[in-house]
Amino acid sequence: MNKNAKIFIVLILFAAIGVIIAAKQKNGCPFQCSTQPPAPVTNSVNVNGDVKSVEANAEEVAEPTAVENKLPKLIDLGADKCIPCKMMMPILEELKTEYKNKLDVDFIDVMKEQDRAADYGIRVIPTQIFYDTEGTELFRHEGFFPKEEILAKFKELGINL
Repeated sequence: MNKNAKIFIVLILFAAIGVIIAAKQKNGCPFQCSTQPPAPVTNSVNVNGDVKSVEANAEEVAEPTAVENKLPKLIDLGADKCIPCKMMMPILEELKTEYKNKLDVDFIDVMKEQDRAADYGIRVIPTQIFYDTEGTELFRHEGFFPKEEILAKFKELGINL
């Protein structure tokens, strides 16, 4: 292969990468969609009160809803255009059905409910936040989270569903 052909191939690759990046930005998602969990997030959220983020200089943000019932809670923040978020949907529905009156499961679409989602200080979607019965954040996970691992995490946190 001659030098001109190699240069042409490299230019085509750069153009393809540019198209992919532009397509991802076009859908307007301000969050990174992730299938792999990054390092744990050092946030403390109380469903009854404030969100405190060590990484965000301990900013306090009011939580929009109070704990209406005394059930442990799982909040999943994602978007209907995010592939890992779509993969979470049936899991969330199963948890809602199987653990009705034992677990409160809530989904927040960060694209449709931007004001509400902003209160959680998330960096990546999907993000799952685990709360105890008093509304205190116990754990935060970023990325796809299988049902078995969600249930195991609640058990590890001392919540038997």
